[in-house]
Amino acid sequence: MILLYVAVAALYAAAAWFHRPGRAAPSATRTALVGAGLALHLVAIGVGVATPEGLDLSLTHALSIVAALTVLVALASGSLARLPQVAIVVLPVAAVAAVLPAFAPSVHRFPYASAPWAIAHIAVSLLAYGFFIVAAAQALVMTGLERRLHRGETDDGSTPPLLTLETALFRLIAAGFVLLSLALASGVLFSEELFGRAFQFTHKNVFTVASWAVFGALVVGRWRYGWRGRRALRWILAGTALLVLAYLGSKFVLEVILRR
Repeated sequence: MILLYVAVAALYAAAAWFHRPGRAAPSATRTALVGAGLALHLVAIGVGVATPEGLDLSLTHALSIVAALTVLVALASGSLARLPQVAIVVLPVAAVAAVLPAFAPSVHRFPYASAPWAIAHIAVSLLAYGFFIVAAAQALVMTGLERRLHRGETDDGSTPPLLTLETALFRLIAAGFVLLSLALASGVLFSEELFGRAFQFTHKNVFTVASWAVFGALVVGRWRYGWRGRRALRWILAGTALLVLAYLGSKFVLEVILRR
């Protein structure tokens, strides 16, 4: 397994290197490297997470899954092709996350591996993470581009117009918001069927609801008032931070700090 993890990290690192602005390799080469890394990453997740005792959804595997889904969304949505700088943000982080399970094995197992609806709920939740993390990375890159334009700097003409990038950005946010809404609604309405207990306002759920409210406000603000630029960036980063605290933050506290 360690060789598989290392191979994934190496492919992601090479892809990030070849996405360097101004020195980027041909798009086919970059896509092939990302695709190969993602394919091996998914294999590693399948082997490491799906165990005979159940699903291993410990912190390190959760980070690895979110990283893989983030790369998948970035690749499938065209974010890497439109803005190679997004790869410089996403791929190195994914490379580190991919090897974490090798250094922090866990005995935690998800006891509902035979419950397809519970697995679907978790999958939708984690996929929403992927959309919002890609959106946050793209928003950060776009903010940098906007500042360069305000300083009178120009690029080589390969970067799409900011309005085109904004449209793609808010499509990512809209898709992520729909997925997060589905995950939240299923968690509230079917918590007892999914997890064997009624819905409770734990720290995780409070942060999730807060993140949903932030992204909902952003979607309305964009539609009603045309929010963009730095204002939109603040809302995107705030919502993403709350979402990270909801799941990964809760896992970090329980598994690393409280040792549960």
